[in-house]
Amino acid sequence: MLRALLLTLSVVAIAHAELCKPDAQNAFKVRISIKTALGDNAYAWDANEEYLFKAMVAFAMRRYSSKRTTQISNVLLCNVTDRVSFWFVVTDSSKNVTTVPGNEVEAAIRMNRNRINNAFLLSDKTLQFLKITSTLSPPVEPSTPVWLIVFGVVLCLIVAGIVFLIVSGIQKHKKKNKDSTERENLEEKVEVTLENGIPCEALDLKPGHINGVFAADDERFTSL
Repeated sequence: MLRALLLTLSVVAIAHAELCKPDAQNAFKVRISIKTALGDNAYAWDANEEYLFKAMVAFAMRRYSSKRTTQISNVLLCNVTDRVSFWFVVTDSSKNVTTVPGNEVEAAIRMNRNRINNAFLLSDKTLQFLKITSTLSPPVEPSTPVWLIVFGVVLCLIVAGIVFLIVSGIQKHKKKNKDSTERENLEEKVEVTLENGIPCEALDLKPGHINGVFAADDERFTSL
């Protein structure tokens, strides 16, 4: 019984070794730059981090396809280097001797890329799946709806236009009144009367003023 179990385990190990190797079918290479990303806060890549990586890939596969029952044991890692690079494959949970098609693994990774990055405090540049193109982070939605921003801008333009028209109207009205007042003052200063069709200055007919013409006539007819 023990011999049969050991034989089975050795066969599985050989099969897994054939499934997970560089450039194997449906295998993906990963390169991680923890020091570059975190500097002095960088953590060591160890068996616990490998376990977390397997768990995140299994999570991505299960989330991508609800029909799959991928377990952590279905994610195989191989050729792990000290500079933190390795290859991985995902085996079929129903057969465990064949790998999941690469296009499905790629789609699952792309779908959950942000979740995987966040689990390791990394980004697309520091956690690289070399055969899987980077995904753009979702656009940041403004806290204020776009339509409300547009409405506010239009409303401000309308209010500014109304204020401008009111101020312009007031200024024109003041200017018109000022011109009218100045014209009236000028007419009062330069008042001209017409006498016998000849323009002449208005006579000063204040009480006590004697017209020189009539004064001469009076002297001429003064009684002896």
